[in-house]
Amino acid sequence: SMEENQIAVLQKAQETVTAMLQSKLSKNIKFHTLDHTKEVVAACQLLADELKISNDDKFAVVLAAWFHDTGYTSGSSKDHEAVSNILAADFMNAHSLSDEVKQKITNCINATRMPQSPDNLLEQIICDADLFHLGTDAFEEKNKLLRQELNEFGDNNVSKKDWRKINIRFLERHEYFTSYGKSKLQAAKDRHLADLLDKEEKNHETMKQEKKEHADHKVKKGDPQQEKAKDKGKKPDLSPEAIEAKLKKEKEKEADRSIATVFRIMAQSHTNLSQMADSKANILISVNAIILSVMVGTLFSELQKQSNLQVPLGIILIVCLTSIVFGILATRPNVTEGRFTRDDIASKKTNLLFFGNFHNMTLDDYNWGMTELLGDKNYMNTSMIKDQYFLGVVLAKKYKYLRIAYNIFMYGLIIAMVAFVIAFLVPSATEIYTAG
Repeated sequence: SMEENQIAVLQKAQETVTAMLQSKLSKNIKFHTLDHTKEVVAACQLLADELKISNDDKFAVVLAAWFHDTGYTSGSSKDHEAVSNILAADFMNAHSLSDEVKQKITNCINATRMPQSPDNLLEQIICDADLFHLGTDAFEEKNKLLRQELNEFGDNNVSKKDWRKINIRFLERHEYFTSYGKSKLQAAKDRHLADLLDKEEKNHETMKQEKKEHADHKVKKGDPQQEKAKDKGKKPDLSPEAIEAKLKKEKEKEADRSIATVFRIMAQSHTNLSQMADSKANILISVNAIILSVMVGTLFSELQKQSNLQVPLGIILIVCLTSIVFGILATRPNVTEGRFTRDDIASKKTNLLFFGNFHNMTLDDYNWGMTELLGDKNYMNTSMIKDQYFLGVVLAKKYKYLRIAYNIFMYGLIIAMVAFVIAFLVPSATEIYTAG
């Protein structure tokens, strides 16, 4: 076992580095995290035991592993090993380690620089430990994290496709240095490389296929320009005019997309508003119907006995009936004649997007009209605008009636309640008077 002192120092290193990485690492670092450091430490311990190196060497390499990526706390990945070395030196001085051990640790941290070039077994151990995941099942997941980190922390914009190419190049050039790495990790690493090459090959095939189909399609169209270009094996036209035309096309596409989005949002909000109006009217009609049925059922018999209730009950009856009438007006559907003529379509008068304009036509006529509409972008847009406009008009009418209905209901109830109070107070006065 290691000496007590060395174990204590490693314990302290673990605490120091853990605190440092937990508090000072950017949130955008997804790969070079505390987990990665712990994994490298564990791999160093495993390799040290497998390769049976001395306790002092094991101590040095594990301590180096704790500090090897602390330089990321500086906020930059560039030359982070230099920062890691400064942080490690502070720690080593604080724990007065011998110059020989300090040198070993510094060399180990420097050895983890890419591309790796270790000078001795100790440095080979930390190099293999640092890239241990290339030969394990964790490779794919770690790889995703590394790309994420490069893009977020390193401000790159590496696409999946480029990332695959970078990885293939990296795995082809990389080799494990220790005998353990060669015998235990190399096989899995080769498998990962084969998978990547396989994906790349498939991707390449698909692209070739797409290009071929594209070319065939253009030739099929029999475009003479294209045929000529094909014969000469010309490059695509890069003249300012061609680029301008391409940009214009892109802009038009973009505009079409945003127009479609605007119409979609408007249509949704109109539908929602319409549903809201209908449910509000429903509530009003139901409430008034209940009040009416209660009154008719129970209070009519009372009227014979108490003539003073006639006025307030009359008020409530009128209020409920009027509210119901306006509620019904708000939800009552409008029926239009449902016809259009060919001239209407030619002069772009009719909006075929609304069923009220075509429900009395034959399918053939409607089909003809819609085909005309869909073939004419301008007509389609004006139809959409008309549709939105008339939907808005209908909505405004609905909400106007609704508002009247709610106002009648609210003020009517208040007046009715006042009338009831008066009706109850007045007869008591007359009774006293007659009694007197």
